[in-house]
Amino acid sequence: MNLATKCCRLRIAMTLVVSTLALLISGGTSAQESRPFQDAWSEMQRFFDELMEEQQMVGGSLWFFRDGKPVAKEFHGYADLSEERRVDQDTIFHWGSITKTFTGIAIMQLRDRGLLRLDDPVIDYLPEIKAIHNPFGDMETITIRQVMSHSTGLRNPTWPWGGSEPWHPHEPTEWAQLVAMMPYTNVQFQPGSRYSYSNPAIIFLGRIIEMLSGDPYEAYIDKNIFKPLGMYRSYFDNTPYHLLKYRSNNYYVKDGKPEANGLDFNTGITVSNGGLNSPITDMARYLAFLVGDSTKQSDYDTILVRSSLEEMWNRRLPTGTELGNGESGDQDVWREHMALTYFVFQGPDRPLVGHTGSQKAFYSFFYMDPEARTAAIAAFNSQGIAEDGARRPDARAVLNTLREKFFREIFPLF
Repeated sequence: MNLATKCCRLRIAMTLVVSTLALLISGGTSAQESRPFQDAWSEMQRFFDELMEEQQMVGGSLWFFRDGKPVAKEFHGYADLSEERRVDQDTIFHWGSITKTFTGIAIMQLRDRGLLRLDDPVIDYLPEIKAIHNPFGDMETITIRQVMSHSTGLRNPTWPWGGSEPWHPHEPTEWAQLVAMMPYTNVQFQPGSRYSYSNPAIIFLGRIIEMLSGDPYEAYIDKNIFKPLGMYRSYFDNTPYHLLKYRSNNYYVKDGKPEANGLDFNTGITVSNGGLNSPITDMARYLAFLVGDSTKQSDYDTILVRSSLEEMWNRRLPTGTELGNGESGDQDVWREHMALTYFVFQGPDRPLVGHTGSQKAFYSFFYMDPEARTAAIAAFNSQGIAEDGARRPDARAVLNTLREKFFREIFPLF
């Protein structure tokens, strides 16, 4: 073997070594490790596409991440039927109550800056809530921590009295409107004693953020979370003109016929509950922040230090929701707990942290395994309407089915 041949083989060997090291550093897996995932994802793709077709879903998207990077994605159907725009990686969905996790991060930022404490009474910041009827004691007993853990005893809907006139706003638009409802609002159980989801209580957090920061809620989140994470296509309520070509419509489907609800709607004073619009490419940056990255942690810590973020995932109260049929006992069941604006499913192995969202006909979820640094996210843009109660698509059932399939078949691979 001459010297030139030896040098050529050496260069090839070094290239293979460098490529392997780069794959490991980037969070890649060996062929042996990735094959089970590839097989499981192929099955997930098949299942997802068949479910979307069977349920007559107009459009949806499904992604999986490892180490903050997308390793698999699937798209189905249309973002807008009239324009024949298909769902793709740039499609902007509405995320509903997933917004609450951003609100929670904002509260923790203000806590870490010494502007509030989680056990402060809400009434210290919002004296207007004194008008709420509390048969269990003084309103001073309701704390910011209880609001974040949905244990205030306040009702679920912001506007509980109905009304379907076309001129009705989607949600109350001003704080004064919420204040006007307080004399007609009551605390339904001893604050802190149990979990009960409350949208109006989360509005209190949005109001506190505005009071302490001096910014409107939307501006605060943009300045302190979106821009530091590079979420430049994320916004609240009405879509900026330059992003309209990416915006998904949402559809109520009746007897197989989808009817568009329109691209935008005003979430009003409830924006801190559910006003977020974002493409999954931006949400990927959020998920990367949540799972963490040692090479970027110093930048992430300027948003919220890791210890404070993980504090938000400590289980506080059971919600009563379980996934799994229990045929194998506790080894086959995921039990949900409320933490601080996040939900935690404790399964047979590690906990999974996340949130769901639903508003108009948009439905979504994300879940992550902080230890394995993996995450799943999905969004859909349709909901069935049926007088006999048989919805098609049944977006809530689709969400629950796909969520459980991720829990059983994808997350355990890592």
